[in-house]
Amino acid sequence: MYVFFGILLATLALALHDRLKAGAPALMQVATVVGVIWAGSLVASGMISNAGLAPTAALYAVDPAQAALTWQTIETVANGIGNANGEILGGVWMLLVSLAALRSAGLPKALSILGLLTGAVGILSLLPGLTDLVSLFGLSQLVWYVGVGIVLLRSNLGQVTAPARPLQSQKLA
Repeated sequence: MYVFFGILLATLALALHDRLKAGAPALMQVATVVGVIWAGSLVASGMISNAGLAPTAALYAVDPAQAALTWQTIETVANGIGNANGEILGGVWMLLVSLAALRSAGLPKALSILGLLTGAVGILSLLPGLTDLVSLFGLSQLVWYVGVGIVLLRSNLGQVTAPARPLQSQKLA
């Protein structure tokens, strides 16, 4: 899932960059870089987990204790790369995108405010004692994604383009 989500996240980061860059160009440049870094870290985390699964399972048949230690190491690396200890990249990305959306009016105001709050919750989840906020971040982020998806789909459906005309052959006199 991390690999799949990372690819979709990179696509969304680029789509939002395209939509919001006119109203907040510098902010969207930074937001897009953070979004692509976050997407890459999720893809890398998923790939590390996927790559470690088969060798760990094979080792389990021979030495279950060693397999458990091996998996702990793989999981630690994957979690570190994938931001499992808090949502700094996701929180910063959502905060920046939502701020740019407010400045440019590129998304509905309520959706932008939800994004600001969600981003702040993600960042706060890094603090000791507030790590349980990761769940709230994830749930509110899902609501934000659905809202952004609806907005983007509606705007794309509203952009009806005329079909391309075939090239007319020109006769030489």
